[in-house]
Amino acid sequence: MSTQLILFFILAVIAILSAIGMLVSKNSVYSAMFLVLNFVTIAVLFLLLNAPFIAMVQVTIYAGAIMVLFLFVIMLLGTDMAAEGISMPWQPPIAILLSGALILEFAFILFFAQQDVLPQIEAISAAFGSPQSIGKLLFNFYLLPFEVTSVLLLVAMVGAIILAQRETG
Repeated sequence: MSTQLILFFILAVIAILSAIGMLVSKNSVYSAMFLVLNFVTIAVLFLLLNAPFIAMVQVTIYAGAIMVLFLFVIMLLGTDMAAEGISMPWQPPIAILLSGALILEFAFILFFAQQDVLPQIEAISAAFGSPQSIGKLLFNFYLLPFEVTSVLLLVAMVGAIILAQRETG
C-alpha cells in the first residue's frame, strides 16, 4: 500500500467522523467547528489530487469566510444549543433502509459488475486545478452563470444593507 493511499484512508476516516460529529453535536458552536475540520480535511484531499488552487479556495472561502459568518450568527443570536425537534418515528427505519440499499449498490458495482462499468482513469495534465485553467473555464464556458452569480451576490448584499438600515433607523 502506498503512502498516498494510507493518507487518503486516514483523511477519509477523519472527514466521516467530523461530519458525524457535526450532525450529532447538540452545541451549535461545536457543530460549526466540526464542519471546519471537515472542510480542512477535504482541502487536504484536494492537495492529494494535485489541485492546490481548489484546496486553497476550499480553506479560504468555506473554512474561512463562510464559517466565520456562521459562528458570528450563532454568537449573535445566542443559539448555542440545538432546539429539540419533533420526533418522527418513521425516519430512522427509512434512513437505515436507504443506507443499506446504497451500500449494496456500491458493493455490487465494485465486486459483481463488468469491468467496463467503472470509468478508466486518465492521466491529468500539469495545469489541472491551476488558477489559469479555472479562470479559462469560468470566463469561456461558464461566463453567464458566473455573471449571474455575481449579480445575485450584489443584490443580496444591497438587500442586507437595506434591511440593516431599517432595523437601526
